[in-house]
Amino acid sequence: MTIRLYDTSARQIRDFTPIKPGCVSIYLCGATVQAAPHIGHIRSGLNFDIMRRWFAYRGYDVTFVRNVTDIDDKIIAKAADQGRPWWSIGYENERAFNDGYRALGCLPPTYEPRATGHVTEMVEMMRGLIERGHAYEADGSVYFDVRSFPGYLSLSNQDIDDLRQPDEGVSGKRDPRDFAMWKSTKPGEPDWETPWGRGRPGWHLECSAMAHKYLGSAFDIHGGGLDLIFPHHENEIAQAKAFGDDFAQYWVHNAWVTMSGEKMSKSLGNSVLVSEMVKNWRPIVLRYYLGTPHYRSMIEYSEESLREAEAAFARIEGFVQRATEKAGSPVAPAAEVPPAFAEAMDDDLGVPHALAIIHTTVRQGNSALAADDKDEAIARLAEVRAMLGVLGLDPLDPQWAEESDRGEELHGVVDTLVRLVLEQRESARERKDWATADAIRDQLTRSGLAIEDGPDGPRWTLGNR
Repeated sequence: MTIRLYDTSARQIRDFTPIKPGCVSIYLCGATVQAAPHIGHIRSGLNFDIMRRWFAYRGYDVTFVRNVTDIDDKIIAKAADQGRPWWSIGYENERAFNDGYRALGCLPPTYEPRATGHVTEMVEMMRGLIERGHAYEADGSVYFDVRSFPGYLSLSNQDIDDLRQPDEGVSGKRDPRDFAMWKSTKPGEPDWETPWGRGRPGWHLECSAMAHKYLGSAFDIHGGGLDLIFPHHENEIAQAKAFGDDFAQYWVHNAWVTMSGEKMSKSLGNSVLVSEMVKNWRPIVLRYYLGTPHYRSMIEYSEESLREAEAAFARIEGFVQRATEKAGSPVAPAAEVPPAFAEAMDDDLGVPHALAIIHTTVRQGNSALAADDKDEAIARLAEVRAMLGVLGLDPLDPQWAEESDRGEELHGVVDTLVRLVLEQRESARERKDWATADAIRDQLTRSGLAIEDGPDGPRWTLGNR
């Protein structure tokens, strides 16, 4: 068994070899909490939740760190616009992110450090970089000297001489491309004391310092969205390695959720907030929608694709419910997933191929139910539950219990109404009014229900809408 991952730094899929046998350490760039999350933000957390679950299934002891950036230019600007303390903006939106992660079934991280709680570690890193000649102070700010680090831009495969030169008007910089690790204090902004004067952290320094504190000088996997490769991850690498850390051994990046071909973002005004989405869609369906495409594939958002995801998951969930009823008591997930599923997941977390195995197994289970083969149906149910569990999509898992309870209440109401309509259809069939019977069935189908006629009478399930 060998898990293989696409490593952005190597530009190829590599066999995963942990630093410490049997253990895996993961650092994920988490939320910058200037606003509530849209589904593009949560996709990253969800993709790495699936990675974490797969490593755990394969027997690894997983340490998963996901940071919170609770101070930056946008948070400060929003606080000024709203006349609120900067920390209240950050804390409010941090709660919104955690609500979103929980709603979509993401496991809590092992550690979730906030940037503002690690200024001491940042000062220590800056001091070491200045002593090594990789950083310098100017007018109370501290900058990283990008030309002092030969490996700069190797992750994004750029040439420093081709790099756009920002901030040419910043006094004290040796090179316009040098980036700020520490920003000198400004009126009205939060600040902390350092040997170089009061100020606040730069974004890139935060992650280098927190990864060092919680995972040490070397760890296995650093993750984040594609948009973070440059400048954020390039600058993290420069700081950490110039400080003396080996830093991350693998770099894994997830693709975006797009709308009309553009990255979903607040600045474009095209974001879809998680808090609003869960009012209209079941959270487990949103997880299926965001988590089942390959993590390196873009997701073009549309309500049509969400409805397709809802219908596809309904087919899986319908089998789980029918097979559980057939069993007469709860059926535990199988101890092992099918080999084809494991092979797909080992190959760079190939969730789309793994999902195809689930749907094939569901079809086999439905055939067993149709043939009244209880043992075969139960065996397939156990396999399906094991596979869904790895993806965080098992509808019988306790994490979805509250949603399931609400769903059962709603199901009871709908069942009563649908059965009234089906009684009308049966009455029409008894009097051989086939046109009316067919019209009722067609209307139910258009409403998103599938009707199955059996020896015990008609049965309805959710179908394609």
